Amino acid sequence: MIEIRNAAVSYRDPSGARVEVAQDLNLTLARGEMVYLIGPTGSGKSSLLKLLYMDVQPEYGVVRVGPYQSDTTKPHDVPFLRRMLGVVFQDFQLLPDRSAYDNVAFALHATGHRGAEVRQRTMDALSQVGISHRAQAKPSEMSGGEQQRACVARAIVNDPMLLLADEPTGNLDPRVADEIQKLLIKLNRQGMALLMATHDYRLVRSFPARTLALVKGRLVEVDPESL
Repeated sequence: MIEIRNAAVSYRDPSGARVEVAQDLNLTLARGEMVYLIGPTGSGKSSLLKLLYMDVQPEYGVVRVGPYQSDTTKPHDVPFLRRMLGVVFQDFQLLPDRSAYDNVAFALHATGHRGAEVRQRTMDALSQVGISHRAQAKPSEMSGGEQQRACVARAIVNDPMLLLADEPTGNLDPRVADEIQKLLIKLNRQGMALLMATHDYRLVRSFPARTLALVKGRLVEVDPESL
């Protein structure tokens, strides 16, 4: 379902010089699989995820997500690729002036859905993550765990084949982090592939799965029990 082949990712610093983040990246992810992506802050985890939703292009090599490939996908096709993906961020990125319901429904409106279908699918997603009773609450009225559940609901409301989670528990205390992790694992067991970037090794040990580490800009498979 996903393949990164001999790829590199870099960025330009303020002087215009190219700074290489990671190189010779190789990754395959099967439909319904769960994989952790670990490494310290700044190791390139977020950059690798950006390759998958084509927010950045590889310096060289190829990235393929379903039928979309980095060297052949046109810019106007990228929104269609992203409809196949759900993304959960560490800092929530909820619209502060809208309720949990409106934040989730916004993802449906953005992809052309209207009317009764929006209400049904939005409430189904909120129910799936356990906060349907908080549908009318705004982010400022919600706990950190509730806000992240709303983010997960927004990410899954379009029924993606892959969920990308970028440090989704980074701003949560351990008890709430475990609750969110159990929610993500439940979604994975229902058939949604999950690629989760994290530097929380406690979480990886507690809920083990295939684990890849970014080490000096390269991907290396590691035993989660060794962390």
